[in-house]
Amino acid sequence: MLPISSDKVAEVIILARELDRAENEFDGFVDRLNEDEQAGLVAVFWIGRGTFEPDDLAEAFRTALLQADTPTANYLKRSPHLADHLESGLEALGIDSSAVEDALYRRI
Repeated sequence: MLPISSDKVAEVIILARELDRAENEFDGFVDRLNEDEQAGLVAVFWIGRGTFEPDDLAEAFRTALLQADTPTANYLKRSPHLADHLESGLEALGIDSSAVEDALYRRI
């Protein structure tokens, strides 16, 4: 089971696309996630990037918890393809990221 809601991952995707104007909001949102949610976010990112396979979600999550030596927001912002990797990770886990993102946009 994914330790972070798909809505929260979609919010990070949306903020990552606007990082040049929304970096403070991105940082604040990610920093407010609890430790499990942050590790889950990194695990989704790694799956989308191809570091782990979808079947290895639990291992990716454990690895993210163990290797959390940099603030999560700072770590994720290093990737120029952050939003794409998160979308790919959700898709690989069987979650339609575009539907989740669309639902969030309608609420804004």
